[in-house]
Amino acid sequence: MIKFLFDRVFALIGLMLLWPVLLGVAVWSRIKMPEGPVLFRQQRVGRNGELFTLVKFRTMEPTHNGASVSVAGEERITPLGAKLRRYKLDELPELWNVLVGDMSFVGPRPDVPGYADALTGEDREILKLRPGITGPATLKYRDEEELLARVEDPQRYNDEVIFPDKVRLNLYYYYHQSLATDLRMIVSTVLGLHPYYAGERL
Repeated sequence: MIKFLFDRVFALIGLMLLWPVLLGVAVWSRIKMPEGPVLFRQQRVGRNGELFTLVKFRTMEPTHNGASVSVAGEERITPLGAKLRRYKLDELPELWNVLVGDMSFVGPRPDVPGYADALTGEDREILKLRPGITGPATLKYRDEEELLARVEDPQRYNDEVIFPDKVRLNLYYYYHQSLATDLRMIVSTVLGLHPYYAGERL
């Protein structure tokens, strides 16, 4: 209940404080990327495996047909989109998802269907969590796109290395979650820190 109230109160405060930034990014996106919508909407897997519509600022060409993983330097990512992704500004609209209860500030990143909803056994406990804007796995893989750009097969590396490791960290978070941990993850995200968590430096 405390986490539920914390998320909604601070999501509302965040939207009220950051509306000039949201408006500025929206106008900037419309000028630099006149074709296609300003916002990107996609079905993601939420709590208990239920689908919800994730809202972000669009960072890719409107007619791309890319893979489910993103790699730094891809042609489908626009120049402005690359800047938005670098500074995580594309994720600011997700405050709305937090406000309406689809997401939390801290939790597993929401996956497209075929990943989290395909978990089996104990790993499915992760689905009891609301997806988050940030979290332990997000902090560890904050440079995920650059990492994938350095491997021969990004999709395979994601599926066989990164995703299982994210599941491990998210499951640890499920069993050890607390408001103090959430505050630590939020501060680390905002300040670019690398906290020690689950026996490793994120």
